[in-house]
Amino acid sequence: MQQTEIQQTEIEMFYDGDCPLCLRETRLLRKLDRRGRIQFTNIADPAFEPTRYGRTMDELMAEMHGRLPNGEWVTGVEVFRRLYSAVGFGFLVIFTRIPGISHALNWLYAVFAKQRLKLTGRCSDVCELPAGGK
Repeated sequence: MQQTEIQQTEIEMFYDGDCPLCLRETRLLRKLDRRGRIQFTNIADPAFEPTRYGRTMDELMAEMHGRLPNGEWVTGVEVFRRLYSAVGFGFLVIFTRIPGISHALNWLYAVFAKQRLKLTGRCSDVCELPAGGK
């Protein structure tokens, strides 16, 4: 498996550039990322090749993915914690790790991730994301 390099960043964010909510979040993070700590990778780009990262498109579409400089992958809410810590909001992220709050956020994100195509008006007849997540 060929790995791409993450240079001088804290996390590589894999986002769906065809998702309006994902784009809104990505624009905000780009604006906040004044120190260049996040590498943004659009999985909707026609040139994107998921196999280059050892992942399938189904896995990447099923939930948010991030990759750390050491090659470790993080998914779901943990990606957002890492992203917001990278732009200087680590003090707020602490609260998302409190038991109860953490479980609720994980559950809410899982519900959102399964429904995001429907919520963003991107469904045709079938509106299900692949079951590529954990």
